[in-house]
Amino acid sequence: MSLTARLTVPATQCFLEYVDGAFTRELAPGRHRRPRRAVYRPVDLLEHLDVVAPQEVLTTDGVAVRVTAAVRWAVDDARAFVERSQDPFAVVYLAVQLALREALLDAEADDVVRRARLLLGESLTAAARATGGEVGIVVREVVVKDVLLPPELRAAYAELVTTKARGQAQLEAARAETAALRSLANGAKLLDDHPALARLRLVQALPPGARVEILAGEVATPSRTT
Repeated sequence: MSLTARLTVPATQCFLEYVDGAFTRELAPGRHRRPRRAVYRPVDLLEHLDVVAPQEVLTTDGVAVRVTAAVRWAVDDARAFVERSQDPFAVVYLAVQLALREALLDAEADDVVRRARLLLGESLTAAARATGGEVGIVVREVVVKDVLLPPELRAAYAELVTTKARGQAQLEAARAETAALRSLANGAKLLDDHPALARLRLVQALPPGARVEILAGEVATPSRTT
């Protein structure tokens, strides 16, 4: 009678083998011989993406901001992942929360709003990687998803943007008006300096059928043909 059987491990998993309660080997994807008394623990090798719940933290200028982060991670050491913690990702989750709070304590609300991804991304990733390595997790990246300000500050920022846009529009209108007046002034000076050009411009402005009468010592006077 054969004492072994066959076992197939899927491409997206690895199996940890235990015989009589003791770890014996890690099985990579493929087909393996299976001892009769062996027990197997499957471990998912696919990459995961988990979102850390919004953290409300007071910044250095006393503003309560809510920041949401996302963690990309995968299993790096299957045995450590299974044996060292009942909930390995919860350990990483807590590390990201604590790092997020610590990073925001020395930042002002305006910096968090404008540069949250650059300001927090690297420090959160470093903290998560250090902790994840202890429980068999490799953290690819931690990114800041959202930064939420209190409603009154959001309204103030919206009003500030609106005011800036309105001021810019008024400035552009004033510049256009100034340019138009400068052009008119230059045109008037040119006509004053060149009377013949002024008469030609007057003729060009006459409606169809009009007639120009030039009297001695006078400027051309238009008259309408009846």
